[in-house]
Amino acid sequence: MAEQDKVRKRKVAWGITGAGDKIAEFIEAMKEIQREYAETVEIHVFLSKAAELVLKYYKLEEDLRQSFQKVSVEINSNAPFLAAWMQMRKYEFLLIAPATSNTVAKIANSIGDTLLTNAAIMSLKAFVPVYIAPTDYKVGTVSTILPNGKEMKLRVRREEVEQVEKLRRMEDVHVLDGSEQIREVFRKHFG
Repeated sequence: MAEQDKVRKRKVAWGITGAGDKIAEFIEAMKEIQREYAETVEIHVFLSKAAELVLKYYKLEEDLRQSFQKVSVEINSNAPFLAAWMQMRKYEFLLIAPATSNTVAKIANSIGDTLLTNAAIMSLKAFVPVYIAPTDYKVGTVSTILPNGKEMKLRVRREEVEQVEKLRRMEDVHVLDGSEQIREVFRKHFG
């Protein structure tokens, strides 16, 4: 096949924050999506510093690195140069999944002091859609599984949910209530 006949794959930037809650679910969902769209879409993974640590605790880092060709770790808010790549439309959209309440609050209040919050804010300035799957989106008590396999109960407070609601009102920000909604995002963009 001639070089010009090859299909140019479209790219997606997937950001992972330091949220351990349901991280394995998100990785499995993205692996399935990657298999489904392998011919037309490349998924590049961008880890916050905390995400790298959480993935090690949950023993998921190796699986992630083996499953995705490009995995980059945050050095600072501009390295890797994700914010500029988003503005230059190198990526179709930015997906942050899962997103900690800290990341959600920063984006909701336009604080771009980390790789992923800076990329989200710069994406929005350039009219590039941002999809965010917050861990804390509904007031109440949730159960999460710790790296040692034990269950822990956590309270999702009104204050965290208010930041998610602020995100929902932002132009070009789409809040996802779990990993199962990610497939809908890919269908919308890639058919």
